[in-house]
Amino acid sequence: MSDRQIPSIANRYRQDQAILLCDSFYRLTGRKLTDAPEESVGEALFFAPFAVVSHDTATDPIFNYANQTALALFEMNWEQFTALPSRHSAEQLQQEARERLLHQVTTQGYIDDYTGIRISRTGKRFFIQRATVWNLDRQGIACGQAAMFKEWSPVQ
Repeated sequence: MSDRQIPSIANRYRQDQAILLCDSFYRLTGRKLTDAPEESVGEALFFAPFAVVSHDTATDPIFNYANQTALALFEMNWEQFTALPSRHSAEQLQQEARERLLHQVTTQGYIDDYTGIRISRTGKRFFIQRATVWNLDRQGIACGQAAMFKEWSPVQ
């Protein structure tokens, strides 16, 4: 299945990626992203009231997942978001801090207290708080990194 395939009923809302996100999150944090049964994890995560995003393992990582909450915050559709290098989710001034964060996640497995400013496609800035950022792996093979946050507010 292509990483760019749009979540839909046909692919159970990217059930493959949702399971990877949930399994990696649980393995590292001991917490669940959703209480949904495994057969409906894709739908539950895609329609969750919190933001979830992930990127691949490329040298300049590209987003490969966003749920509806994240797509709305970033003011993008699926095609736009999954073509975006993840570094472009932060303003130029925030990118150095973002790189330090991702390095810390790579070495520690996850962090639970990330706070930062992100920018939408139309230039709206929003402040995220207490984000969890974690490594994704499938049977010990690195698959990228992900972030989840429940708190955000507009920046004026």
